[in-house]
Amino acid sequence: MFDAIIRFALNYRLLVITIAALMLAYGFQVVRTLPVDVFPDLNRPTVTIISEAEGLAPEEVETLVTFPIEASMNGASGVVRVRSSSSIGFSIVYVEFDWDMEIYLARQIVAEKLNQVGDSLPDDVKSIMGPVSSIMGEVMFIGITSENPDITPLDLRTIADWDVKQRLLGISGVSKITAIGGDLKQYHVLVDPKKMLNHGVTLHQVRNALENANVNTTGGFLLEPYKEHSIRNLGRIQSLSDLEKTVIAKEVSPDRPALTIADIADVKLAGPIAKRGDASINGKPGVLLAISKQPGTDTIGLTERIETELLSIEKTLPKGVVLNPEIFKQADFIESAIHNIIEALRDGSILVAVILFLFLLNFRTTAITLVAIPLSIVVTFIIFKWFGMSINTMTLGGLAVAIGELVDDAIVDVENVFRRLRENKHKQKPEPVLKVVFKASKEIRNSIVFSTIIVFMVFLPLFAMSGLEGKIFVPLGVAYITSIVASMMVSLTVTPALCSYLLPKMKRMEDEKDGWLVYQLKAAHGKVLDLALPR
Repeated sequence: MFDAIIRFALNYRLLVITIAALMLAYGFQVVRTLPVDVFPDLNRPTVTIISEAEGLAPEEVETLVTFPIEASMNGASGVVRVRSSSSIGFSIVYVEFDWDMEIYLARQIVAEKLNQVGDSLPDDVKSIMGPVSSIMGEVMFIGITSENPDITPLDLRTIADWDVKQRLLGISGVSKITAIGGDLKQYHVLVDPKKMLNHGVTLHQVRNALENANVNTTGGFLLEPYKEHSIRNLGRIQSLSDLEKTVIAKEVSPDRPALTIADIADVKLAGPIAKRGDASINGKPGVLLAISKQPGTDTIGLTERIETELLSIEKTLPKGVVLNPEIFKQADFIESAIHNIIEALRDGSILVAVILFLFLLNFRTTAITLVAIPLSIVVTFIIFKWFGMSINTMTLGGLAVAIGELVDDAIVDVENVFRRLRENKHKQKPEPVLKVVFKASKEIRNSIVFSTIIVFMVFLPLFAMSGLEGKIFVPLGVAYITSIVASMMVSLTVTPALCSYLLPKMKRMEDEKDGWLVYQLKAAHGKVLDLALPR
C-alpha cells in the first residue's frame, strides 16, 4: 500500500504539491476561526436549581426545599451526582450529568423532575434553573464608578442593571452577568404603628393595598360603527406621590374620609435595609459586573465583542460615570499562555532549521524537510475543526512536544534520496530520477512507518483516561498523534515529490564528500567503534 502511495505521489507530483499548498492556505483560515481558550472544555454538564424561600432559616430551607428537590433529582436519567447548599432563605442544588450528556437534554430532564416536585414545596417558594455557563466561565470583571457627586450609589446600581448589563446580555456567547455593589433601588413604605392603631388599620390591610395598587386592568371593549376601542384602567405607579395616594380598603363614612398610605407611613426610595456584599474599584465605591460565558465560546473573541460594546455604551452614560474593563480579563491569561507556547514552537522550529542546515549544508534539503512542520500543524488544526476542539495550552503543548519529531520522517527520506541521487549521478549509466527517488523512499519506508506506529502506541493509554483527567490530557494526545501521523503522510507524498523537483540539478550532486560536520562526526564515531569493538 505504501509503495502505491509513493508511486502515486511521484507520478502526480504537481497535483500532490498543489493539494499541499491548498491545504496550507485552508489550514491558516481554519486557525483563525478556531476557538481559543486557556484549557480544554472542562465543564461537566451541570444544571443549577436556585430556590428562594424568603424568611426561612437554613434548617427549614434544607428540610422543606432542598431535600425534596434533591430526592426528585436522584436517579434521573444520566445523573451522576447531586450536591446542594442551603442558607438563609436560599437553596442551590447542583445536578451533575455524565460527560457525554447534551446540556439542553439535561435541562429538559431537570425541568420535568422539577415540575413533579413543585406541589410539595411551600407556596411562596419559586425554583428556577440557572443559565448555561462554563466552569471557567467568568471571563471578565467590569468596574463602574462615578466622579460626579450628584450620582449616588443607588443611581450607579440602576445604571449598571438597566443600561450596561442589559446591553451586554445581548452579546452572543454571554451566559449571565452578576452585579455586585451599589444600592439596589427599592420603594420603602415605613409604617407608623401609632398611626395605624389610631386609624384602626392592620398591617395585612396595608400590604393588600400596596399589592393591588400597582396594576393595570382591562375594561373590555367600546364598540362603535367601524371601530373598536380597548378600555384600560392604568394603575401602574410612576412616582412616590402615586404610592402615597394609594387608598387602604376601610369603611368610609362622611366624617371619616378615605385613608391613604401617606396617612400612616413614610414612603421613600432607598437601598436594601440589610445590605449583603459591596464592591469598590481602585478604592472608590462602585458596582462590579461579573460576566460569565456559555460553554464552548471563544473567550478572546467574546472579550473583543464586549470591549467594542463597552465603547459604545460609554458614550451614552451620564457625565462622570466611568467604565473600567481592566480589573480582570481571562483573555489576558489566555494570550500570555498561548504566546509562551507559540514562542516554544517558534524557537523549536528555528533550532530544527539550524541543525538541519549544519548537517545537510544545503538550503534546498533544509527547506524540503521544514515543509513537514507547517503542513503537519495545519492538518492537526483541520482535525481540531472537524472534532470541535479548541486551541489551548494542552493542544499547543502537544504540538510543542512533537515539533522535533515532525521533521524526523522527512529528514530520513530527504537524506536517503539525496545520497542515492548523488550516487546515481556518478554512475556510468544513471537511472531515471523518478526511479531513484522511488527506490530511495521505499528503502526507508518501513523505518518511517514503524517508528510512527511505536510513538502512536505509546500515547494510546492517554485515551483510556476518564473524567477530568481525560478532558485535560486527551486533547494533548490528539494533537501529538495527529501531527506525527500527518508528518508520516507528508514524508510519503510531499517530500518525494519535492525531492524529485529540487534535488536532481543541485551543484552539490557533483561533490561526493559529506559536509564538514557530518565528516567530523563520522570520523569520531569510527574512532569510538575502533576502541569499543575489540573490547
